[in-house]
Amino acid sequence: MIEKRILSKEVSLRIGQKVKLAGWVDVRRDHGKIIFIDLRDKEGLTQLVFLPENKELYEKATSLRPEWVVLVEGEVKARPKGMINPKIATGEIEIAVENLEILSEAKTPPFDINTDGSQISEDKRLKFRYLDLRRERLKNNLILRDKVIQFMRQWLGKEDFIEIETPILTKSTPEGARDYIVPSRLEPGKFYALPQSPQQYKQLLMVAGFEKYFQIARCFRDEDTRGDRQPEFTQLDLETSFMSQEEILDLIERLYADIVKNISPDKKFTQTPFPRISYKEAMEKYGTDKPDLRKDKNDPNELAFCFIVDFPMFEWREEEKRWDAVHHPFTRPQSEDIEEIKECPEKIMGFQYDFVCNGYEIGGGSLRTYRPEILEAVFEVMGHKKEQIREKFGHLLEAFSYGVPPHGGIAPGIDRFVMILAGEPNIREVIAFPKTGDGRDLMMIAPSEVDEKQLKELHLKILSNEK
Repeated sequence: MIEKRILSKEVSLRIGQKVKLAGWVDVRRDHGKIIFIDLRDKEGLTQLVFLPENKELYEKATSLRPEWVVLVEGEVKARPKGMINPKIATGEIEIAVENLEILSEAKTPPFDINTDGSQISEDKRLKFRYLDLRRERLKNNLILRDKVIQFMRQWLGKEDFIEIETPILTKSTPEGARDYIVPSRLEPGKFYALPQSPQQYKQLLMVAGFEKYFQIARCFRDEDTRGDRQPEFTQLDLETSFMSQEEILDLIERLYADIVKNISPDKKFTQTPFPRISYKEAMEKYGTDKPDLRKDKNDPNELAFCFIVDFPMFEWREEEKRWDAVHHPFTRPQSEDIEEIKECPEKIMGFQYDFVCNGYEIGGGSLRTYRPEILEAVFEVMGHKKEQIREKFGHLLEAFSYGVPPHGGIAPGIDRFVMILAGEPNIREVIAFPKTGDGRDLMMIAPSEVDEKQLKELHLKILSNEK
């Protein structure tokens, strides 16, 4: 009796048994009168054998082409000694097919999926991403990404963190990058914003008393893209109450050290514990706040982690003639003297820290301001009037008036870290459906126009670019 369908990784344990397999035709080879098919599923390859003795089945097999989807039943047999393939997990067995069902035929793909894809234009790969994802390299990248995320969840759960989802439709607030805004149909002229990060929500969760929060969070920023940046991205968002800066950094160091040791044990650390380097020292010694500390920059298995600490709280925006927060306005200043903050912003340092690996910033965080009067002072330094502060952040200030614990957190980017672990040149190689460098989805053809009816329902009108 044939059991339910199994995957290729299980086949080698079933010699002498009848099995059912399904997948894609990877390669077809005709050796004399024998037809060999490599069947590909999500776990790997299995060799199928069709013999001419079964004329009807054999004739059906002659029609098979690459990327057709098939279901087969047959007996697992040991390969002859001279036919063993040690390069694949199922290289010692083959399936003597007794029944073949063609589930779906396929056109010839626009490119070869049995390569690493490096010779194919990225635009073509992204247009046919569902085919591009069939290649082994990208499949392994997404499996690695899944392992990292699952490890994070389990590890943080053991540290008593609670995973909590926060809203995607939220309020537009001045936090640095441009917001993606979403019009409200029910309240014409008003808009939601997609979150640049769950910053205010996670702070409000600390007010609510959860103490240890995390989330695998989707974030959105309307900014120029590059190799290690996308308009939408994923981060490990984490916030804690009653923990010092050093306790937070130690937590992240333990987490990432354990991720590497368990998921990528071939990697080695340049230095442990991870160095803590002040912003001033980093700029003076390395000329950057994300130094690459690897001893051998040609070694893809070397990981040089460090934390950059003691950033300036503010930076001067010459083109706007105003002070801005180096990180974001919720960072706690290393001074509680409100007059000093207002009068000498250039001297104020922040409890801000960046997490760096191999010359990439892979995370940033800070202790947060939890005294309303200091938060107001910070916004005033940045040029916001009191009424603007109340309009944009009144909900947060009011929440803080009901008893707020000292708190802080960090948000390491998952895309960028997996990119480094996988040894890829950009984060698009570790994201299932990424945008192009200029923010377009070539597969879905987005962004795209919407019809006049939708615009009318939203009380929107498109202005012409013509002068």
